[in-house]
Amino acid sequence: MLVVKDKYIKSIKPALKTEFNIKNDFALPVIKKVVLNVGAGEAVSNKKAIENIQEQIELIAGQKSVITLARKSISAYKIRKGLPIGVKVTLRGKRMYDFLAKMLNIVLPRLRDFRGIAHTTVDQHGNLNIGFTEQTIFPEIDYDKVDKLRGIEVTVVTSTKNKEVCKKMFELLGVPFTK
Repeated sequence: MLVVKDKYIKSIKPALKTEFNIKNDFALPVIKKVVLNVGAGEAVSNKKAIENIQEQIELIAGQKSVITLARKSISAYKIRKGLPIGVKVTLRGKRMYDFLAKMLNIVLPRLRDFRGIAHTTVDQHGNLNIGFTEQTIFPEIDYDKVDKLRGIEVTVVTSTKNKEVCKKMFELLGVPFTK
């Protein structure tokens, strides 16, 4: 199911080359990786939270996840250095393209009152950052087995530093931006 990759190669690359007058194929933006991240502040008091998040993130991504640890202690939040406070997974290759196809064709249309993604979600480095308020919008998650609704951050990392070229690439890819 490499629909996104085929679309990129057959239609998006030629369109970007002509619109931005790019001669070299290596100067075109390429999607390098997709990073899914879930922060778990409640892991300080609830040790089972990290395990639940890890199980759900692995279902969504289809790949083993990594527990992130606190880099420094913050006494106001009762966080000590080295304490597990989140889960992340990095997707590359086939899994990355499969996840992008699922996100564009299944997850985004399932959002309630969805009018599109703001143009500000593409940062100055050409990366797309989307935050979902709950994990239940992904079809792999069974609502009855969810202990708590948690947000998921999705970052699509590209190879270019040009924001306009990247924004156009995401538009051609099918990311619904607001007007």
